[in-house]
Amino acid sequence: MQSILEKGQIKFMSILELLLKGGWVMVPIFLLSILTLYALIERLIILNKAGKVSQKWLNNLYNQILTGDIEEAKLLCEQKHTAITSVIQAGLENLPHEPQNLEKSMELAGQTEIYRLEKNLSLLGAVAGIAPMLGFLGTVLGMIQAFMAMAHTTTAITPQLLAGGIYEAMITTAAGLVVGILADISYKYILTNVERVSYKIEQTASQLIEIVQESYKLQQTKRINEA
Repeated sequence: MQSILEKGQIKFMSILELLLKGGWVMVPIFLLSILTLYALIERLIILNKAGKVSQKWLNNLYNQILTGDIEEAKLLCEQKHTAITSVIQAGLENLPHEPQNLEKSMELAGQTEIYRLEKNLSLLGAVAGIAPMLGFLGTVLGMIQAFMAMAHTTTAITPQLLAGGIYEAMITTAAGLVVGILADISYKYILTNVERVSYKIEQTASQLIEIVQESYKLQQTKRINEA
């Protein structure tokens, strides 16, 4: 609840009533707040799924590769739909015939997945900059209207009249700053999670390369022993 002085008495207003006094600028600020919440929730859902691969599943995959069962390893990747498994699957497509392209394929797939994970980040960055500016615009417009009203009034200008016009103008600044801060925090939080998933992808790709190299060494040793 908010309170203001009106005719010497305290009048209580709901948050909604207070925001409505901000004028038409509150409409785009409200829309930006909706976009921020949508982008934040949508990215959190995607990022939570992107890096969701258990070590048990990875160990099972590595065992299939070490035993030379590449098709079974590909099948395991097809059963999961995450950024990490997409990168692994891109690398496995080169096996067993073109192992030299393994690293390059995973690098390209990793770049594609990171690009997808960063979707809507630019939207959050834009909102973080635009919302406060809209808030300041609303304040300036409100102040202009307040001073114009005072200039044309035929009665004495009271402190209550002056304060009322100013606080209504400042509502948009507060709303714009709140939405801008929320968008900026969301941007940094999502970016941190993208970097976390990116690191996990790189780590998993490095492990896969080592496993494939170890698998080929075992196969060569086996062929030598059989000979």
